[in-house]
Amino acid sequence: SWIYCRFSGLSCFVAASSLQNLVTDNVSVVEGEMAIISCRVKDNDDSVIQLLNPNRQTIYFRDMRPLKDARFQLVNFSDNELRVSLSNVSLSDEGRYVCQLYTDPPQEAYADITVLIPPGDPIIEARDEVLSEGNETEMTCTAMSSKPAAAIRWMKGDKELPGKPKVELTYDKMYTVTSRLTFTVSKEDDGLPVVCIVDHPAVKGFQALKYLEVQYKPEVKIVVEFPQGLTREGENLELTCQAKGKPQPQRVNWLKVDDDVPSHAVITGSDLYIENLNKSYNGTYRCVAANSVGESYDDYILYVYDAPTTTPIPTTATTSTTIITTTISYPEANQDSRAGEGAPRTVDHAVIGGVVAVVVFAMLCLLIVLGRYFARHKGTYFTHEAKGADDAADADTAIINAEGGHTNSDEKKEYYI
Repeated sequence: SWIYCRFSGLSCFVAASSLQNLVTDNVSVVEGEMAIISCRVKDNDDSVIQLLNPNRQTIYFRDMRPLKDARFQLVNFSDNELRVSLSNVSLSDEGRYVCQLYTDPPQEAYADITVLIPPGDPIIEARDEVLSEGNETEMTCTAMSSKPAAAIRWMKGDKELPGKPKVELTYDKMYTVTSRLTFTVSKEDDGLPVVCIVDHPAVKGFQALKYLEVQYKPEVKIVVEFPQGLTREGENLELTCQAKGKPQPQRVNWLKVDDDVPSHAVITGSDLYIENLNKSYNGTYRCVAANSVGESYDDYILYVYDAPTTTPIPTTATTSTTIITTTISYPEANQDSRAGEGAPRTVDHAVIGGVVAVVVFAMLCLLIVLGRYFARHKGTYFTHEAKGADDAADADTAIINAEGGHTNSDEKKEYYI
């Protein structure tokens, strides 16, 4: 507990936590707005309540206002409360206000009024208006003349970035805060907003923003317009070079790595057209695009395959002596000739197997036909000598005599194969 005595009036005020019957609250108010000061009595015994300003001048004595400041107005007066409003609060109104209760012993309670002064509009500044990808840049955001000091946060797109704050106290007891942000930009940052957010108890959602303008070198891509599959001899090739950058490249260049572009190739803007391909055109074709930031390129590896070939139908002869000649051609591998891919040569084993099967089947059929033919034309001959054939008068009689003596004749057989 403590005792406060005002000797001029020979009166003393005692404040002790166990005896306190008078209460009030601290007040925070934004400059220019209204503050409410309330002096409340828990158990009133008809004691007098008064309110004093920080200079201990009486603002209200009961329901009377001795102070000639019309900004103070009585809101409520009763046996248990004295409530006063203060409009259009300024920084000079800040301080400790005193509620007094004339009891035995007298009591006092204190209401501290804190005046909040919001900062001015945040000011965001960038060291570079136009940036190049990969470069480092710096931005500053300033919140001036606030009380208390403001806090500053940074956002780039939806990502928060750390800044370095600096707080300065001015001559009029106000605070100026400056936050400095340093970061490296990429091409993805082009068009993104960088936002400076000011946090202060007097204001919400206070911010300033600046959009990034980032220049970057071209992105290059070669697109095959024709053909969609393999590039074969005798066909045509059409390539398109797509380039995007900031600033946009005005033109692109076509070249062949380690060689010259074929003399009859046609280059129109970003397109490369080559007619009647042959294997001498194999190689790496490059599209190059450039702007003020830098240069980029993309490569296409051309591999020209053989023209498509057909497999002849195998034939067989139907003579007893047969020579079979079979020609088998190996088809080209059905692979794409995209840039960067190799050009392997493979054999279609299914086609080879089919041809061999046809040849074997034809030979078997030929052997079977020849076997059946010779089996059916086998010759059997008999020679007979009959008794008395020499005595026959003519040939018919000799034959009849020979048939009659068939069982007794010697038999001879001859086979021809």
